[in-house]
Amino acid sequence: VRLVESGGGSVQAGGSLRLSCVASGLTYSRYCMGWFRRAPGKEREGVAIIDVDDRTMYLDAVKGRFTISQDNTKNSLYLQMNSLQSEDTGMYYCAAVGSQYCRGAWSTLLRQRGAGFGYWGQGTQVTVSS
Repeated sequence: VRLVESGGGSVQAGGSLRLSCVASGLTYSRYCMGWFRRAPGKEREGVAIIDVDDRTMYLDAVKGRFTISQDNTKNSLYLQMNSLQSEDTGMYYCAAVGSQYCRGAWSTLLRQRGAGFGYWGQGTQVTVSS
């Protein structure tokens, strides 16, 4: 299984970025996908998760600014990030977890900070300057 993120970069506060993640080696439609981030000196946190039925959940701090989406035909996951703030700076990772686990643990997936996700990408850096 391989997850490859792209789209990170450096932007000024208020700007936008769109992250992408392409998955291979798994049956994409059977996995929930998520975006996680780790800021310097902080714990990893869940940013957004999407399930096989396109149900989504978001970290409170990004609601209304970030949108997670996916294209099953391209085995691809996206994160549109608008109105970026300096607090959004960090390494962003995409990750996958089987749909059965995802369904059972849905309400806790963000709080788990990615503990249940078995597949991870290498990350893409997002830097927001104020």
